[in-house]
Amino acid sequence: MRFPLRYPHREDAVEADATAARLDPAPATQMGTPARRLYAGAKLERARTIADLRAMAHRRLPAFAVEYLEGGAEEEATLSRNLAALASWRLVARALKDVSRRDESVTLFGRDMPLPFAIAPTGLNGLFWRKADVLLARAAAQAGVPFAQSTMSNDPIEEVAAVPSLRHWWQLYVFGERRIREALIARAEQAGCEALVLTVDAQFYGDREWEQRRFTHPGRLTIASILESARHPHWIATTLSGGMPSFANDVDYVPEDKRGFFDSAFWIRANMDHSLDWDEAARLRTLWPRKFLIKGILNVDDVERAQRIGADGVVLSNHGGRQLDWTISSLDVLPEARRRVGSQFTLIVDGGMRRGTDILKALALGANAVLLGRATLYGLAAAGESGVTRAIDIMREEIDRDLGLLGASSVRELDASFLTR
Repeated sequence: MRFPLRYPHREDAVEADATAARLDPAPATQMGTPARRLYAGAKLERARTIADLRAMAHRRLPAFAVEYLEGGAEEEATLSRNLAALASWRLVARALKDVSRRDESVTLFGRDMPLPFAIAPTGLNGLFWRKADVLLARAAAQAGVPFAQSTMSNDPIEEVAAVPSLRHWWQLYVFGERRIREALIARAEQAGCEALVLTVDAQFYGDREWEQRRFTHPGRLTIASILESARHPHWIATTLSGGMPSFANDVDYVPEDKRGFFDSAFWIRANMDHSLDWDEAARLRTLWPRKFLIKGILNVDDVERAQRIGADGVVLSNHGGRQLDWTISSLDVLPEARRRVGSQFTLIVDGGMRRGTDILKALALGANAVLLGRATLYGLAAAGESGVTRAIDIMREEIDRDLGLLGASSVRELDASFLTR
């Protein structure tokens, strides 16, 4: 099975370097030689990159699950922009620096963590592996990084919170009556979550057209998708052995006749609170006694307003290109956001981070940390918990090596002087 060497839409990021007519799958390839393939087998130790894990995940998953994992909204221009924004920056290495010791650690919310990233909140992970959210949490805890559990997760918040040594964050979607969001906040507080992450860019569900083509109507896969899924016995055995997953933290708020896996997802999407505004965000801030983040902001004025209502930080994000199409990326707004809010306000970014150099660029532009979404999901979908651990290890190895090559002994040294357009 052959997989492209570049990520989808990477062409936009390199169009200044080569015309589409002359562009080979990789710069070292001419006329199809040397032949190159990503690893897509079953031996996890042979996965050298996040792209290898992606290829392994694609081989294991049925097509409808791959589409859910990968797809963006409409023309997927925002998805493309995330990768192009990263590619638009070049690193400026410093020579003859003592890099015999390198430090990848950062401080986030007054606590040190060994790596400059957390695992992003992602929903419907039960499509990829049984007990997926617990597995993500275990791998995060082992690595000493936070795991943000989604409102649309498939494992109870209390079960995830029980993972030893976990820095547990809770991501909140605001849907239905006020009592629902307040009950979810109370559960997160009772579970001991370190941070509440209010997501504000998903009050309408993005128009993910390719995903929708896998369904005859909401909640019902096409016959072709069902038959194709039956050709993935390993996925069935490791994902559906306990039956279809459910939205364990939300199902009690869903009408009884809508509590199936797909039906409940579509019901929640249809009942998002379209009136969510800054006043309600400020009210939710008062209900939460710990660290409070607002996720899904791309406007610098909104970053400042989040700071004014008492948020401890924001996640600059376009939801992985899955919501509003043709938006800017988090990196596009990051430098000005940092200039406006100063050094003490937490800025986290996400969007297409799949290489150590991607993370170094974000830190140099002013981010305190980044969120990994698809990168760790590729590991999960490829091999469960061990796959997530492999994804984290790959990013750790790349960050460490890239720091040395860049001539920096610590990620804390990074600033705009290490970058150029």
